[in-house]
Amino acid sequence: MNLRYFTLLLLLVTISFGTSNAAIVSPATVTPAETAATEVTEAEALAAAREYKESLEAMSAKERRQLKREQRREVKSALNDYQGADTNTILLVILAILLPPVAVLVHQGELNSKFWIALLLTLLFYLPGLIYALLVIFGNNYKK
Repeated sequence: MNLRYFTLLLLLVTISFGTSNAAIVSPATVTPAETAATEVTEAEALAAAREYKESLEAMSAKERRQLKREQRREVKSALNDYQGADTNTILLVILAILLPPVAVLVHQGELNSKFWIALLLTLLFYLPGLIYALLVIFGNNYKK
């Protein structure tokens, strides 16, 4: 079962039981260890869907409408948060074109070896510094 469908199902089930601390996790930000820990069989997902349907049947029409509104709000806010990540990436690319070491610094959030490599490459030649900064920004999301 696709991880995206599972997270959406998990979000719906979590919201239906009154917990509003659910979040949609992008597959790009999940480490392999987390994936192994959160793998759910298809039978478990079907059981969760069945429980969700049963809880909907037990609700009154007014409660179902209110639940659906809350779910729509949660999904919209999660989508807005996800779209904000794309904007940050675009701004980092623009900053990398102007000043590659500064873009690496902003992306990493600290002075580390990646920043110093980007600074050295930019001082030697601009183009290798730019390429390295773009590799850091678009590179492995697991290591920051």
